[in-house]
Amino acid sequence: MASLDKAGADPALDAPTRTIMTQAAALLRATITQKHWALLRYRALFDAVPDPVSILSEDGTVLDLNKAGMTAYKRPRAAIVGKNINVLNPELPHDHMTPVWEALNRGDTYVIEVTNMRGDGTRFPVEVHSANFVFDGRKSLVAVARDLSKRREAELRYRELMEVIDKGILVQNSARDIVYANRAAMRIFGIGEGKRLADELQLDRWRIVDEHGHELSSEALPAHRALQTGQVVESMLMGLYHRQSKQLIWLTVTSVPQFAPGGEKPAQVTSIFSDVTALKRDSALFDRAQSLAHIGGWEWDTGRDLVYLTDEAIRILGALQPPANIEEMLSCLRDPDRRRFRGAMQKVVDTGGGFDLELQGSRDDGHPFWIRVIGEAEAGDPSTSRITGTLQDISADKRAEETLRIQARTDPLTGLMNRDAVLNELGTRLIDPVHANVALLYIDLDRFKTVNDVLGHSAGDELLMQAAARIQGAVGTEGLVARFGGDEFLVLCDTSGDAEQPEHLADAVLAAFADSFRFDKDEFAITASIGISRAPEDGVRPQQLIQNADIAMYDSKHRARNGWQAFTPDLARRQQDRLQIETQLRRAVDNNEFRLVYQPQVDLRRGQIVAAEALIRWQNHQLGELRPDLFISHAETTGDIVRIGSWVLREACRQVREWHDMGLGIVRVAVNVSYRQFAGEDLAENVRAVLAEYELPGAALELEFTERVLIEDAPATLKTFAELRALGVLLTIDDFGEGYSALNYLRRLPIHGLKLSQLFTEGVPNNRSDVAVCQAVSAIARSLGLGLVAEGVESEAQRQFLLQLGVPVGQGFLFAPGLTPDEFASRLRSPEERVSNG
Repeated sequence: MASLDKAGADPALDAPTRTIMTQAAALLRATITQKHWALLRYRALFDAVPDPVSILSEDGTVLDLNKAGMTAYKRPRAAIVGKNINVLNPELPHDHMTPVWEALNRGDTYVIEVTNMRGDGTRFPVEVHSANFVFDGRKSLVAVARDLSKRREAELRYRELMEVIDKGILVQNSARDIVYANRAAMRIFGIGEGKRLADELQLDRWRIVDEHGHELSSEALPAHRALQTGQVVESMLMGLYHRQSKQLIWLTVTSVPQFAPGGEKPAQVTSIFSDVTALKRDSALFDRAQSLAHIGGWEWDTGRDLVYLTDEAIRILGALQPPANIEEMLSCLRDPDRRRFRGAMQKVVDTGGGFDLELQGSRDDGHPFWIRVIGEAEAGDPSTSRITGTLQDISADKRAEETLRIQARTDPLTGLMNRDAVLNELGTRLIDPVHANVALLYIDLDRFKTVNDVLGHSAGDELLMQAAARIQGAVGTEGLVARFGGDEFLVLCDTSGDAEQPEHLADAVLAAFADSFRFDKDEFAITASIGISRAPEDGVRPQQLIQNADIAMYDSKHRARNGWQAFTPDLARRQQDRLQIETQLRRAVDNNEFRLVYQPQVDLRRGQIVAAEALIRWQNHQLGELRPDLFISHAETTGDIVRIGSWVLREACRQVREWHDMGLGIVRVAVNVSYRQFAGEDLAENVRAVLAEYELPGAALELEFTERVLIEDAPATLKTFAELRALGVLLTIDDFGEGYSALNYLRRLPIHGLKLSQLFTEGVPNNRSDVAVCQAVSAIARSLGLGLVAEGVESEAQRQFLLQLGVPVGQGFLFAPGLTPDEFASRLRSPEERVSNG
């Protein structure tokens, strides 16, 4: 390679080329020199900053650190540069750089307070300011850490000063929320341990008056005024009356607004106050303010036996002239309370301290009163020569307490004892259950819900009031009567004088219900079912005695209404059986324990099957086969009937589809729908979904409802019936004539037919009453253009009678019981049993 000359150019090159290369070399040397000087200036400035400064890459790696940083962190530069910022703060989360870059990318700076770590492991608080920076051509950030240790020490000294000062200090933000209160403030306001400052200082707990005794609004308080005006409010005198403790304190308050840097409105306000209650005890101003709060002041000079009363205290006692001594002051009190007051005063004279008494007395005009008297030895009086205190009229509070006590024990509708009162009374009598001699009557009104549903809640309330009056009249002074809830009543009686007293009272109550109840033009026969239990044989605890009386009442209601039943162990066993049935019933659907049988509905003239009714059967692995009349009522009570009803609907439609696929055509199946199922779910939508699932026309399904739906003349009820009818589903009222027979409602519902209850068909043609009912129902169906199906047809004579009456369709054992799906299919395959659409 050729050698270069001193200028850095190859001597073999031509002159122009050598000139260009010489100039380039000189420029390169100048550039290197400038960069070197720039780097020196950067380093000088960087190290001149008194606070720790670090340069960080985008991922948080430390690219550079100044001398103040090495000093603050007590580490060499090499121990930090090239490491992640976590080396200075191990507690930083893994994504700590995300919010920093979000702020910097918006053009903002990012400020945060953290605790950094020195090389020796000690920590110190810092405030870090971060900004965008380009370092060595790379996107970076510069972070300046300001050591807060001295500021924190100053704040601590300031807080300690705030806590030891004898003045109350309260700091509130611009929304007037309390952010700080010192110990003196807590003491002045009487806020002890375990109490929340914000709760205790809520304005609704205090009545605040100015120096003239006028009540102050929240806007007139000094803290609010300072926040609103931005001006200091100095030495304002206020009286604060605590509504619950009934104590009045007087404060002088100075409120100082405080502004944030650059703020135009105060960011918070500091109120400094002193308790001046003692200084104002004898002033006329104080007496005026206490008058507004209905609190009087008094003082007793024990040495001279002189009594001083403020004007308000004299007014409260109702004295025609101020008492001159303590005995005259006590003369308006009842004897027992006079002795209590005198004893409390003597104790203060002997040992110091104070007292707080509630006393009763009479004014000079004879009107009774209640007062609260607070007294204590005057502070700083070594000889206890003066006892001072306050006197407050609490008559209104006592009357209110008595009213509340009565209300708490009384049912507001009937005026009888309520549930809590009778439970308390029963518990008191059963403290010694072996010798209690207590009996309990549990009374439930029969058919109350009918009145409530048909005539409305107003009539229901009137019925309860009339029933309560009849029960109270029947029991008289022989027992305590309580409304236990709803239409249930309890009678508590003593059996020590007459062991048969409960039975006598039960007969008297039943006799009281012999006459009908009248509401305007309506008349209802309301009876009662009564259960009786006794202590100790039927229970030694209130709930046990009530539960057993309830069991006896339940048995009386289901055997024969308008009667009474005493509790027996056998009833308890049957109750246990009911609970077992209800427990197993909840699992029956999931355990596939239900099945359906199908009873044919037959053309009474031609004998052909026209439809079927789906009947549910339950085979339980513990209880065996249970009759529907045993478990359906339980399902209605527990609400399980809704889920069971949904299963029946789906299973019946599935079976119709299966018969259709077997070539047997579309068999219409009637399914019973309980009232709870009708009211508790979107029945029309469920039916639509099931029909669609099994690809069945609406005419394949007939829904049978109880008469209870007739009284639900609500828009939702009519809407559901209209939607079902629009699907093509047949709608029938089951067991018509047994229940409400609400003909006025019957004509409004878009139904297709009625079912004549077997309760009436079983008596025809020989029973005249049953014949009359059947004729009436048949006439109703014809007049309204409704179909009619007779249930319980068991003899040829019944069939002939129903035919002559014009009833077209019937079902019952004369034709077939409930058949399994296969048995029903076999009937359909017989030529003479083909499904008829007639």
